Amino acid sequence: MKNMLVAQSGGPSAAINATITGVIDTGLEFEEVGHVYGALNGIKGVLNENFVRLDEICKDPATRELLAVTPAAALGSCRWKLKNPEEDAREFEEIIRILRKNNIGYFIYTGGNDSMDTVYKLSTYCREHGVDDIKIMGAPKTIDNDLGETDHCPGFGSAAKFIATAFTEIACDCYVYDIPSVTIVEVMGRNAGWLTASAALARNEERNVPQLIYLCEKAFSTKQFVEDVKEALKKENNIIIAVSEGLKDAQGRYVGEEMKSGKEDAFGHQYLSGIGKYLEQVVTDQIGCKVRSVELNILQRCAGYMLSETDIMESRNLGAYAAVSAIRGESGKMSALKRLPGKTYGVDIVLADLSKIANVEKTVPIEWITEDGHDITQELVDYLKPLIQGEVQIPYKDGVPQHFML
Repeated sequence: MKNMLVAQSGGPSAAINATITGVIDTGLEFEEVGHVYGALNGIKGVLNENFVRLDEICKDPATRELLAVTPAAALGSCRWKLKNPEEDAREFEEIIRILRKNNIGYFIYTGGNDSMDTVYKLSTYCREHGVDDIKIMGAPKTIDNDLGETDHCPGFGSAAKFIATAFTEIACDCYVYDIPSVTIVEVMGRNAGWLTASAALARNEERNVPQLIYLCEKAFSTKQFVEDVKEALKKENNIIIAVSEGLKDAQGRYVGEEMKSGKEDAFGHQYLSGIGKYLEQVVTDQIGCKVRSVELNILQRCAGYMLSETDIMESRNLGAYAAVSAIRGESGKMSALKRLPGKTYGVDIVLADLSKIANVEKTVPIEWITEDGHDITQELVDYLKPLIQGEVQIPYKDGVPQHFML
């Protein structure tokens, strides 16, 4: 009998704890598993041997239900990049030593591109060095929806639901005035515009908002942007615009480059912000109407009061599938979603090859962006719409949402 370990890393989301819950569910159900441990703060928690007993903490089903609908990352997170083992194998040797010391035979790591890089490196090292008593599996997580080999990612559906709701309510605010106005909403997305595209889900028969959508996959022209806004204002008084934080010009430079901090995380990703403010100034200078910019920022990651039922259900199942697969002897793979053909939405859960996932970004197909560059196609709307369906009943205490806390 072996113990199971689960950890999470990267940015928090509204669904990552549902994935962790699926792992715990499985560990408690299978007799092959002794204890279920959680590592605090991702792979750093493994290296520091900072573990908690999740089978004890979450043995009550009601506790697990609360964990599943709690946003963020209950076990904490990190952005820690393992070195290439050819250059320095000490971290890999230490991780294996710690796992063996604690009789851990199943390690489930959940996260996005960089987390899957960790799973891929560690599982490859184990395979190449004859370590076959530890099975290492990945479970997907990222609101950016940019992981390859899976139709979509846990956390994205709930973030998309929040964004669509935010645009609906921004429209309610903007439409009370009868003077021309422009509202620019900056949405997360460094190189993938999936989240920005989800703003289109706010559209209905009464209001076509946002009127303009700019994704980072297509080169952005500030000059054309001004013309687009002027044209839109001829048709309507109140214009709402969705823009990806990572908009780039034809030369590949971030638009409003001077607004960026210049700082990078451990994986070399720039911290981006400021495109909304930049475009607000452009509209002020070149159009002169009332204008404001709104940055949704971290609110779009962890809106636990705006959970997609589809997202939470799939996230929990993906965690369980990764754990079951490890128990069955699989290693070095990631649980993933495969959308079934047909008009009715459905998915299968499958195992995906990490070599095609680690450090690979899945962006919005160009053919799903309109030729004029300021909207998305119906195909993309049809892809997005099922992912935000269903509402989750969350517990409240003293008028605010109640959350799981370690």
